[in-house]
Amino acid sequence: MGDFQEQLALLKRRIARIDRKYASGPRPAPHPPRDTRPARYFVDEWLSGSEVETPHGRHFESERVWLRHRRHGSADISGLDELPSDLLSAISDGTAPECPPRRWAFLDTETTGLAGGAGTYAFLVGVGRIEADGFHLKQFFMRDFGEEPSLLAALAAHLSAFDVLITYNGKTYDQPLLETRYRMARMRPPFARLAHLDLLAGARRLWKLRFESCRLVDLENQILGVEREGDLPGDLIPYVYFEYLRTREALRVAPIFHHNALDILTLACLTAIVPWAFRAPAEARLAHGAEMVGLARWLRQAGQPNEAAELFRRGIASGLPDSLLFRTLWELALLEKKLERPAAALAVFTDLAASKNPFQKAALEELAKFYEHTERNYAMALEFTRAALALGETPELRHREERLRRRAAGPRSGRLL
Repeated sequence: MGDFQEQLALLKRRIARIDRKYASGPRPAPHPPRDTRPARYFVDEWLSGSEVETPHGRHFESERVWLRHRRHGSADISGLDELPSDLLSAISDGTAPECPPRRWAFLDTETTGLAGGAGTYAFLVGVGRIEADGFHLKQFFMRDFGEEPSLLAALAAHLSAFDVLITYNGKTYDQPLLETRYRMARMRPPFARLAHLDLLAGARRLWKLRFESCRLVDLENQILGVEREGDLPGDLIPYVYFEYLRTREALRVAPIFHHNALDILTLACLTAIVPWAFRAPAEARLAHGAEMVGLARWLRQAGQPNEAAELFRRGIASGLPDSLLFRTLWELALLEKKLERPAAALAVFTDLAASKNPFQKAALEELAKFYEHTERNYAMALEFTRAALALGETPELRHREERLRRRAAGPRSGRLL
C-alpha cells in the first residue's frame, strides 16, 4: 500500500503543476469543426436560380434561356415564335383555342416513382414557354418534401399566364399526378382552365409505323437528330433524388435538371413538327410512306375519307415494307368500296388476290361478292370462291360455292368478263 500511496501522491503533484501552468492565461480555443462538404454544395451554387418564398413556404427555382439563334438538332428555335395561332386546332380535335404560341406552356415532371399513386411526389416541374428572344424554361424544385406546398403554389401562379398546356404522355401521367398532389395539399389544381394537348397521341399516329419506339428521347434522335451524351436514364431519377435527400449534395441532382430541360425543349421542337401534318395533310412534308399511312388512318377516323384514300396511295407509291404494304392495300380497297368507287376498289382487291399475303383470301372473297352481286357474273364469282376455298375452308364459303354453282348452271350465267 505504501508504493500505491506514493504513486498517487506523485500523480496529484503532476496534475497540480499542469493546473498552475494554465491558470495564468486563457485556455486555447477548441478547433472549429471541419466542413467536409465539397465546394458548390448547395443547389443555388450549381444552378442559376434562387430560393423563392411563397405564403406556403420556400422552394428553389431555376431559369434558363435558349436564344432564338440557337438550334436543337435540326430544329430552329427562332421558328417557334412564328408558329400560327391555329396550329393546334386539328390535332386537338378543336379543343385547343386559337392563341399565339406565347400562350402555350410546355410541362414535364420528374417524380419519386414511375408508377404514380398517392405516395409519388413531383419533386421537379419544368415549364417551358416561347418568347420573342427564344425559348425560356422555369424549373420548380423542392429540396425536401416539406417544400411541396410552396412549389405547387408557385406553379399554379405561373400557369395562370397560359391558355394551352402541352405535354408528352401528360394526360396519362403528369397531370393526374399533379392533381393528386394539389388535392393532398388541399389546394386547387390549376389545370381546369387550360386546354391540354398531349403530343404523344399525334406522334404515335404519325410515327408508330415507322419507328419501333415513340419515346420522346427516341424521336429526339430520329426526327431532330439530337444525340444525348451522358444523359441520366429516366428510371434512375427517383433513386438519384433519394440519394440527394440523404446526402444533400447538389451535384447529384444537376443531371436531373439537365434531363428535364432537354425533354421540354424537345417537346417544344416536336410541337413545331407534328401538328403541321394534321393541320394541312396534303401539304405535309412527309418523306416516308409509313408516315403517310399513319396520317391517312387518322384522316379516315376523322371523317375525311377522300383525303385518306389519296394519302394511302401516296404512301404505297413511296414504298412500304411488305408487312405494312399488304395491310395498307387492304385498307385502301375497303375505303374505295365505302366511297362507292367500285373500279378503284376492284383494282386493289385484284392486286391483293394475285399474290400470297395475309389478305389474299379476303380479297378473293370480296371479288366473288362483286361479281355475284354487282356484275351478276356467277361463273367468275364461282372461280374466285373456289380460289378462296383453296386457301382455307369455311362454312360461309362452302355455302357461297353451292349457291353460285346452281346459279352458274342456270340459263343466265352472266358475262364472263
